[in-house]
Amino acid sequence: MKQTSKNEVLKFELVAVDGKTSARAGLIYTDHGIIETPVFMPVGTQATVKAVEQRELIEIGAQIILGNAYHLYLRPGIEVIRKAGGLHKFMNWERAILTDSGGFQIFSLAQFRKITKEGVRFQSHIDGSYHFFTPESVIEIQRVLGSDIMMCLDECTPYPCDFEYAFKSNQLTIEWAKRAKEKFEKTEPLYGHSQFLFGIVQGSVYPEIRAKSAEELIKLDFDGYAIGGLAVGEPVDVMYQITEFTASLLPVNKPRYLMGVGTPENIIESISRGIDMFDCVIPTRNGRNATLYTRNGKFSIKNAVYKDDFSPVDPECDCYTCKNFTRAYLRHLFNADEILALQLASIHNLAFYFWLVQEARRHIISGDFAEWKNHFLVRSQNKTNSKTD
Repeated sequence: MKQTSKNEVLKFELVAVDGKTSARAGLIYTDHGIIETPVFMPVGTQATVKAVEQRELIEIGAQIILGNAYHLYLRPGIEVIRKAGGLHKFMNWERAILTDSGGFQIFSLAQFRKITKEGVRFQSHIDGSYHFFTPESVIEIQRVLGSDIMMCLDECTPYPCDFEYAFKSNQLTIEWAKRAKEKFEKTEPLYGHSQFLFGIVQGSVYPEIRAKSAEELIKLDFDGYAIGGLAVGEPVDVMYQITEFTASLLPVNKPRYLMGVGTPENIIESISRGIDMFDCVIPTRNGRNATLYTRNGKFSIKNAVYKDDFSPVDPECDCYTCKNFTRAYLRHLFNADEILALQLASIHNLAFYFWLVQEARRHIISGDFAEWKNHFLVRSQNKTNSKTD
């Protein structure tokens, strides 16, 4: 790995654009590997993707994972990770890492926090202790974590919220972004690899606020841009409308990241609207709750119909779970409360999500993404298979 002590510009190469949609295929260059987009990032909030170990993530194709500054700051603590030599070494992960600033976690813990112009005062959900995050301190935390891609501190607005609240909240997010960028430019990476900073476009469901947010953040020339504040309860058609509108405002030559999304259908629809990067807990969380995703839709493996079904979870999938175990066996593991059930289900669901974005990429490059997308959506919602629900 090269040695660097200064901030560099993130290289994003646009490989192909679909002729009938806004879908893009690209390459993001980091010191921990080249990331092929569209890309799905498994959520490894606390330096681990739940129930899936690092070697399994590599085997099924994870290019980049997501960690969370809020949780890692609270536990194990920044000094522990500093002594370990950064998050990559701490968790023995040699590929890329993106860290969320913790803004969404603070949003979700509304009863424990107070937002001011300076930053956010909040109580730990672990022990009730008080802490204060500022745009600057969140940059410092992520410098210690050593993530390849860092996120600015922002305020994620709830849904619904009125125009005035969304407007004022966005003004705060923009001011925080300016302070974060300034702090980023005054500091340097700690572990010999480059770090990059993304701004987060907010504005709830109001296009005019989203437009203002994008305009101001683009002036700051971030390495990439995230769309935040969606998938928080708004109707799915509104999410798609705001995603498409916002993506159309963002620079063509920089990555676009839709935060916290989503279902396979959400991801495909958002890819068609110009999004490059995704993260969501759905594949692992739902996997741990016995919901499995296949080319023919999702189903609950606990259903009695699978008691003596000795076929793979998905006959078209070549992941470790599908190559080695049957639906009947997975159902048995879940009914017996065996830990292996969580592991095998999570491996399969992540493998499916990785296949999904890689298949989308392949069809974008080959020029038939729109046709493939329509075929996939029809097939994934097909209920003709009596053994799916």
